Amino acid sequence: MNKLLLLLSLVVGTASADNLISIEQIGTGNSNTVSVTVDGSDNEVDYSFGGASNSVSIDQKGDDAYVGYTTAWGSGAGWGGDLDGDGNQMDIRQLCNQSSCEGDSFQFHIQGDDNSIAVGQGYHVTTGVGFSNDSLEFGGHTAILDVHGSDNNVIISQRSGGDNHSNTTYVYGDNNSVYTRQEYNGDKSIDLTVSSDNNSVSLIQGGSGTHSATVSLSGTYDTDLNLTQYSNTAQTYSLTQSCATVGGCSVAVTQN
Repeated sequence: MNKLLLLLSLVVGTASADNLISIEQIGTGNSNTVSVTVDGSDNEVDYSFGGASNSVSIDQKGDDAYVGYTTAWGSGAGWGGDLDGDGNQMDIRQLCNQSSCEGDSFQFHIQGDDNSIAVGQGYHVTTGVGFSNDSLEFGGHTAILDVHGSDNNVIISQRSGGDNHSNTTYVYGDNNSVYTRQEYNGDKSIDLTVSSDNNSVSLIQGGSGTHSATVSLSGTYDTDLNLTQYSNTAQTYSLTQSCATVGGCSVAVTQN
């Protein structure tokens, strides 16, 4: 017998309406756990999953938030599920605490096994996966995550006082550690592709400047990348790295 534990909490207030939750199980996977908490209006959770022993926790506070597949590739229900693998852990939290929300969006496909994913939109998320927020969270952030590898640790943190941040991250290798954080005002964008194994990536964007970072990592050996864009003036960074150095490569860049 397949085992799925679904914990669903809808906190209904005077303004709560039109929330949609659609979760489809594909295949015969056992011992999957899904927890969804929604407090607000016009929020949506829409994805499919296969595999076994996956744990997904989704918490939406505020209005107009979305968690699910992206129209860039469509629903994964026909090819194993948007979450298609075993032993994956996902903690997704979205927060808008204003009377008018711009809407957060987290779109994903995870095909590998034993990946640990933490996403905070409207939250400051630490490397130790601690979540915190303030009283000025407006929403309006977009994160797209596509993971085909296994044993990866990915943390995505997005927050601001009114501007919008975007993050598109592809992790196709194994045993990678990826930490991205976007905060404060000024639109910020990250486009990250990790195609090799055992990389350690930290991309932090802050200050009130409009920042962009485009990074592609590949090669026979791993890369240790630390990029900080923490300036009140606009910063741009681009890196295409194919590491062929025995013992690995190291890149550290600060744009303040």
